[in-house]
Amino acid sequence: MPVDNVNKSKSKGPGHTVRQHSTGMAGRYDSDTDNPLPAAFRSRLHHLFAQIEKEFETVYAENLLLQDKVEGLQERLDAYIAGDKTGVETLDTPDGGVKAKRSASHISQKIKKSYIASTSKLVSSFRQATPAYSVVKDFRGHKDGVWEVNVSKLDHNIIGTASADHTARIWNLETGQCLLQYAGHQGSVNAIRFNPVKDLVVTTSGEGLAHIWSPQVNLPPHEIIRSHSSGEDDLDMSEKEDMADDFPEQTVNNTLRTPSKELIGHHSVVIAADWLNTGDQVITASWDRTAILFDAETGENISTLTGHDQELTEVRAHPAQSLVVTSSKDTTFRLWDFRDPNMPVTVFQGHTQPVTTAVFAGQEKVVSGSDDRTVKVWDLKNMRSPIATIRTDSSVNRLCVSQQNIIAIPHDNRHIRLFDINGNRIGRLPRSNRTGHSKMVCSVAWAEDNTVCNLVSCGFDRKVLGWNINLQVKE
Repeated sequence: MPVDNVNKSKSKGPGHTVRQHSTGMAGRYDSDTDNPLPAAFRSRLHHLFAQIEKEFETVYAENLLLQDKVEGLQERLDAYIAGDKTGVETLDTPDGGVKAKRSASHISQKIKKSYIASTSKLVSSFRQATPAYSVVKDFRGHKDGVWEVNVSKLDHNIIGTASADHTARIWNLETGQCLLQYAGHQGSVNAIRFNPVKDLVVTTSGEGLAHIWSPQVNLPPHEIIRSHSSGEDDLDMSEKEDMADDFPEQTVNNTLRTPSKELIGHHSVVIAADWLNTGDQVITASWDRTAILFDAETGENISTLTGHDQELTEVRAHPAQSLVVTSSKDTTFRLWDFRDPNMPVTVFQGHTQPVTTAVFAGQEKVVSGSDDRTVKVWDLKNMRSPIATIRTDSSVNRLCVSQQNIIAIPHDNRHIRLFDINGNRIGRLPRSNRTGHSKMVCSVAWAEDNTVCNLVSCGFDRKVLGWNINLQVKE
C-alpha cells in the first residue's frame, strides 16, 4: 500500500539552511570590527524570528480551520433555504412511529437569522468569489482504496484508476462505463500513467514490478477474460450498503491479465512511474530508495538513479523536456536533467516532513506537497526558494495543476482545495455524507477538455468522483 505509517522525522529545510548560513557569517563578522552587533545579539534575534514564524504558522492554521467551519455553516444554511419551505416534514421515531417535524420554512428562517447575525462579518472577510462545484459522475467497481486517477493524454474522455484491490481500470469519463479491467498484478496497484504519444499504460505495484499494457478494449480474444461478476459477493453487508446509493456498481465485461512488457529491477514496492516526454522511456520510483529509467520497448534498465536517503513517494516527468522530479520521505525532492549526458541533479530541501508529491506546472514551474501540510511553488530558473507557499490543515497527497495553473490539492482529511499558482485560495470542494469523499483523498486529475466533468478524484473510500468545476460562476 502506498500509505505508510513510518515515523515522519524532520530534516533540514530552508529555514535550517538560512540559520546555518547566518551562523557562519556571524563567525566571520566577529573578526570584523566594522560590524557593531555582537554575535550573542544576532543569535537572540534569529531565535526570536524563528519563534515569530512558528506563531504565525499556528495562527494561519487556526485561521484555515475557522474558515472551514464558517463555510460549513454557510453550506448548512444554504441547504435549509433550498429545502421545501411550504411542506411539513416527518421523522421516524425509534419505536417505528411517525411524528411531525416543524416546517422547513420556519426552521430555515430561524437558522438564517441566527447564522447571519453571528457569521456575516466572518463570511465577508473570508469568503471571496467562490466557484460552483458539483459531483456529476461516480465510477464504482473497485473493492479497495483507489490510490491514483489519471487522464489519458490522447483522449481526454478516457481515465485510468489504480487500486489496492490489485487491479487497474480504464473508464469512459462521459458515460461512466468501465471499459477494461487490468488484473495482471499480484499486489496493490499504486499508480497508473498514460503514454503521451502511444496507446499504452504503465502501472506499478506492491510486488516490486511495473507493467506496460494497452488500454484498448478491442484486444485479441485469447487475451480477454469475460466476467459477468462485479465482485459484489466478496463484500460484506455494510460495504454493500455503502455502495448502494445513486451510483450503482457496474459489471466488468473485459479483463486483461497479461502485460506487453514487465519492468524488473526494483527490490521493494514500486510506488509510481511515468513516461518521459518522447513516450519511449519509463521512469519508476520505489521504496528501495532508487528510481530506474527503462527502455519501454525492450524493458532494459538504462540508468539507476540513487541519492535519496529514504523511500521514494512519487515521480513525474516534464511534459516537453527530458526532466524528471522525484519525491521522497527524506523530506526532499530532486530534479534530474537527462538532457545533459552527465545528468546533473538538484536537491531541494523545502519541506520538513516527507514530500508526497512534486509535479511540473507548465514549462517552468514545479509544485510540491508534503506531510508538513504545505504546498510550495518553485521556479525552475531559480529553485533556491519557493515563489509561493500554501499552508493547509492536513497532509497533502498527489495533487494536479491545470493548464490554467489551478492547483487541486487532495488531503488526508477528505478535503479537496483549489488554489491558484500564486498561492491564493480559490475554494474547497463540498463534502458531506452523500457528496465528496468519506475517507482520505489520494489523488486528483484535471480533464479540462471534457464537457461533462473537468476534475476527477479518488480516495481510500473506493470512490472515483467526476466533478464539474465552474470557475466563472460566483456566489
